[in-house]
Amino acid sequence: MKFTLSWLKDHLDTDESVETLANKLTMIGLEVEHLEDKAKLLAPYRIARVVSAEQHPNADRLRVCMVDTGDGGAPVQVVCGAPNARAGLVSVFSPPGTYIPGKNITLSVGTIRGVESRGMLCSAAELQISDDHDGIMELPEDAPIGTPYAEWAGLGDPMFEINLTPNRQDCTGVHGIARDLAAADMGKLKDPGIKPAKGELPCPVKVTVEDEKLCPGFALRLVRGVKNGPSPKWLQQRLTSIGLRPINALVDITNYMTFDRARPLHVFDAKKVKGNLVVRRARDGETLLALDGRTYTLDHSMCVIADDSGVESLAGIMGGETSGCDEGTTDVLIESALWNEINIAQTGRKLGINSDARYRFERGVDPAFMVPGLEMATRLVLELCGGTPSETIVVGNPFGDDRIIDFPLTEVKRLAGIEVPLTEMRRILTHLGFVVAGNGPVVKVAVPSWRSDVHGKADLVEEVVRIVGVDKVPMTPFERGDAPRKPVLTPIQLRTRRAKRALAARGMVEAVTWSFISKPAAELFGGGKAELALANPIAADLSDMRPSLLPGLIATVQANADRGFGDAAIFEVGQIFKGDGPADQLMAASGIRRGVASAKGLGRHWTGSQAASAYDAKADALAVLAAAGAPMASLQIVAGGPAWMHPGRSGTIQMGPQNVLGHFGELHPRTLEALKADGPLVAFEVILDRIPAAKAKPTRAKAVLELSAFQPVSRDFAFIVDRKVKAGDIVRAAQGVDKKLITDVAVFDVYEGKGIEDGKKSVAIAVTLQPRERTMTDEEIDAVTAKITADVGKKTGGTLRG
Repeated sequence: MKFTLSWLKDHLDTDESVETLANKLTMIGLEVEHLEDKAKLLAPYRIARVVSAEQHPNADRLRVCMVDTGDGGAPVQVVCGAPNARAGLVSVFSPPGTYIPGKNITLSVGTIRGVESRGMLCSAAELQISDDHDGIMELPEDAPIGTPYAEWAGLGDPMFEINLTPNRQDCTGVHGIARDLAAADMGKLKDPGIKPAKGELPCPVKVTVEDEKLCPGFALRLVRGVKNGPSPKWLQQRLTSIGLRPINALVDITNYMTFDRARPLHVFDAKKVKGNLVVRRARDGETLLALDGRTYTLDHSMCVIADDSGVESLAGIMGGETSGCDEGTTDVLIESALWNEINIAQTGRKLGINSDARYRFERGVDPAFMVPGLEMATRLVLELCGGTPSETIVVGNPFGDDRIIDFPLTEVKRLAGIEVPLTEMRRILTHLGFVVAGNGPVVKVAVPSWRSDVHGKADLVEEVVRIVGVDKVPMTPFERGDAPRKPVLTPIQLRTRRAKRALAARGMVEAVTWSFISKPAAELFGGGKAELALANPIAADLSDMRPSLLPGLIATVQANADRGFGDAAIFEVGQIFKGDGPADQLMAASGIRRGVASAKGLGRHWTGSQAASAYDAKADALAVLAAAGAPMASLQIVAGGPAWMHPGRSGTIQMGPQNVLGHFGELHPRTLEALKADGPLVAFEVILDRIPAAKAKPTRAKAVLELSAFQPVSRDFAFIVDRKVKAGDIVRAAQGVDKKLITDVAVFDVYEGKGIEDGKKSVAIAVTLQPRERTMTDEEIDAVTAKITADVGKKTGGTLRG
């Protein structure tokens, strides 16, 4: 919502500074997002006269101008490329060091094609006061040379832009904003009332409303004999100051009413309306050529205003081109109506129209201002365009429902913690338009028609507190009591947070993808069930709830690859859906690596950067499980995975066959082909909900942290075994030699090739021995290594590699 200081002062008698008003607006809930003061921005710009304009010696389209800047000195040389640069022209000059807002540059002395230029003659677009960039500005010949342009043009009118919350529909008009500021002691509200315009003839057009739920109220009147043309300067300045383009007096009046009083109106050229008006639902397939020049296809869910020839206006959103007003309009129908907020929002969303009228109607407008708004617009039409008004036709209820709230005065103290006297509460609420009856302890408060967001006691407390000042609410700590504080986060929230941190620490970047995917992609990952299909999808390729996070991540990785970023490592932690029951909505952590985006510094690497492999995905999955609190010693890793994984390059992480925690490995080429992605890609997916919860109470045996004071010993072994022997079997055999002494066994190399018999492979492990009582001797270490060699050979058939 934009408005200027002078516009605000049309409704608020105030002497407060711009900064004070901006701060107060933010404090009372109308956050000021931007404050623009053209007078300050354009202060260096001066009115100047072009003394001479000669052809540039080295460029056909440039002129060398000598400019009188009005400072009493010699003319300034300026190189100008505008087609209208000529001797005697009065324009706007900017000296070196000036910031040019339209170009986002700071001007300096320059040399253009060998000729020095010590300033610039500006267009309106370069000053951001209009879109006209065809040439430099042309001012009247009597414009005072040397005078600041902003001062002469009356641009010293600061512009506010506030961010409105959806509940403050009353502040979509400047009058409503002024009312709030008056209640906050920023001035006195100007509200002289609206004098009705007496109808001098019957309205020849009748109105029928077929569905009162879509249109609770409708008011219409004819003004005959108008003379349409450009609106007066004050009205044009009001509109241009907030970025609207003046069109003609009749249209400008409706735009002015929209922003001034939050009352959107529509004007029809009465001679273009055929017969009477009907407010009805559109018929499937009907079309409307709207005022924005586009043709919209309508359906039965949309509300329209139609005449005997068809649809003339999309109710509450945009009028039609056919019955629009132009310079030839002599008779005009002015419409002021109430529309169903939900229907307006749904229609606007379906058609993709974001108009100022829709913005207000979908939030709700003041029902009691429907007829007064029509009267005010009629007065403006008579004042600016002349004419004779007809009587007003009103259909439906022009007032709305009465709301009275029983308000205990103690609620302000109970809910906000501040003491506000009844006299101050009454003053605040009265200035905001409420009517307060009674002296307590419970008073009755009548809610004004323009505050449809106020329904109960807490809403009234909010009104009092925001005007008194949220900064007045004391900081009061909650009573802790004797009982220990309960955790704020649930176990799954903790797991989610820890999983994200663990993956980020491994060099992966978090992504957030749609919770919906296409049906073929859902079926590919075990979904596509009827109960997971959306009834009203936002797009055809977002039709089903996702059974896995991987389709969205695959699409993201491919999109990056298509743009030249082939090496990617991304992850997502979010919900997946296996069914429509609560137990079927699971929290998963998934990730994908592509190209050489492998985890660095993990394990032993003798080469430089290498392509990500299934082992990187395995390490990612295990890191997530460890961070989320999974019992790592109880995990089992078995070969193979689901159908979308490569059968020979994937694995499953489980705690027994009945509790599968996740999968990792290379994605199947058929999966990538179906999703139109280039491979290879390695991925993992872990279900955080399936991690067993930690025991609530400690076991009888207390855990003791035992740190040895003696140096650990590491020994490497390389066993030659049959190709079918699993590395995990070798690890378990080595661990079983002495579980107290051997604290870690890790595989660091698997080799097949030259020097190894066919059908065999070499598996190298690192065994860590941690003595507890004393430093081990060489003989003791040799005894353990011999035992490891013997046990591994006995259980796997392996022999030490020579």
